[in-house]
Amino acid sequence: MSNDLYAVVGHPIGHSKSPRIHSLFAAQTGEPVEYTAIQAPLDDFAATVCQFFEGGGKGLNVTVPFKEQAWELAECRAERAQKAGAANTLYQNSEGQLVADNTDGYGLVRDLVNNHGVRLEGARILVLGAGGAVRGVLSPLLAQKPFSLSIANRTVAKAEALVALFDDEAGAANLSACGFDEPDQPFDVIINGTSASLQGDLPPLCANVIAAGTVVYDMMYSLQTTTFNQWALDNRAVQVFDGLGMLVEQAAESFRVWRGVRPETAPVIDALRND
Repeated sequence: MSNDLYAVVGHPIGHSKSPRIHSLFAAQTGEPVEYTAIQAPLDDFAATVCQFFEGGGKGLNVTVPFKEQAWELAECRAERAQKAGAANTLYQNSEGQLVADNTDGYGLVRDLVNNHGVRLEGARILVLGAGGAVRGVLSPLLAQKPFSLSIANRTVAKAEALVALFDDEAGAANLSACGFDEPDQPFDVIINGTSASLQGDLPPLCANVIAAGTVVYDMMYSLQTTTFNQWALDNRAVQVFDGLGMLVEQAAESFRVWRGVRPETAPVIDALRND
């Protein structure tokens, strides 16, 4: 019996850890999964998706720069993908319709809460950035019922647009927008949703946003401490985490969506750390 085919689609794609992650999931669960990487042409993502499913493929992960296109291409969208405006998971339902899901926010919250023991309920949260990465995680963060969630961005209008979009999900939480240089009080949790630290850049934040008990999380990951996390450590943060756990957790949720089986993530995270 041949394995079911899955893949991650992006451009570029050579750096992706997804094939390694899903091969570890398949070995762990015994699911008959074959997982590969596909580099789609920048101008023909839709044809790549159609060709994959017409060839018998079962499910796709989608990464930069195609997440918004994946969302637009889908005929149906899972509830958590609806407002995200982006999809990282595609599959066909029983009617053959293309379904979009977004497991990024789930992965972030699960990594923070389950893997690192971070309490988000009642917390003062600062999220940096207002692009697709942040838009995709706001619903799951607000579902944790923080005391407040502030979205800081270089262009404040973009952060204000996200506040307007997600205000109905805020509940009792104080959802607000500001510029990078505005907050000067400590937060319980700071999440960097910009990609700046991979280029060695930093948002112009006031160091007062960090107190001794502040948890700092960079959604990016690298073998070394990210630039943002190093800045946080230099400004007395005690707990800093990168996004490797989020990557594995969102992959595990995609695997569950496709296969109905949830893999154990801890051994996979450990394996990737030691690669």
